[in-house]
Amino acid sequence: MAQSSSPISAVAERYAGSLFELALQEKSVANVETDLTSFETMLNDSADLSRLINSPVFSSEDQARAIAAIADKAKITGLVGNFLRVVAKNRRLFAVPGMIKAFRQIAADHRGEAAAEVTSAHALTTAQQTELKAALKGIAGKDVAIAMTVDPSLLGGLIVKMGSRQIDTSLKTKLNSLKLALKEVG
Repeated sequence: MAQSSSPISAVAERYAGSLFELALQEKSVANVETDLTSFETMLNDSADLSRLINSPVFSSEDQARAIAAIADKAKITGLVGNFLRVVAKNRRLFAVPGMIKAFRQIAADHRGEAAAEVTSAHALTTAQQTELKAALKGIAGKDVAIAMTVDPSLLGGLIVKMGSRQIDTSLKTKLNSLKLALKEVG
């Protein structure tokens, strides 16, 4: 694994690595990925949940109780349910988004895939995702696992992050570039 540039990513990579090893032993890597994606979706959709994991105001006991209740309600059990409880007790919830990203990267590497994070202005159809995967496979030289997110503020286009590369074809970025160019002219 690459050398981490920040303490948060180092923590995320260690926890993700441990979770991956456990998932591999139990032959449940796909299930763990599904549960992590479910939790990530809840995290992205809930300002309250985001505040819970990022705020130092909550005690580890409060965070652990809340995470246990959320995991039970969302039917996130098994390895991921236990993993979230341990992370909460150890006061590492702030690193969960990084842990999810690191887990995806480790799992993709294990499968011989490249991992890509794709942000689009609207949800892509299955056909669009298949076409995007084929295009990214041509760039990466191997199959690509895509983690999709939707950000309507992009207005149109995509932002693709794969490894250290980022391709930004969003309309928002193009408009900002045009605005800067017009300021320089005038």
